[in-house]
Amino acid sequence: MKLYRFLTEDDTSAFCHKVSEAISKGWELHGDPQYAFDAARGVMRCGQAVTKEVDTPYSPDMKLGAQ
Repeated sequence: MKLYRFLTEDDTSAFCHKVSEAISKGWELHGDPQYAFDAARGVMRCGQAVTKEVDTPYSPDMKLGAQ
């Protein structure tokens, strides 16, 4: 089964570290990164979809980041 996550963070190195950590745990990039301006906070936000094939059956209780 393929799991899906959408990672988000402010446009800082923290976003790159979050995506790099997911890749190091076997997640693969899915599509292009996304950028949007958060007017309420006055910062740019980044997002990146990632997917991962797992043998575990899906459950809405699973913590995707721990997979």
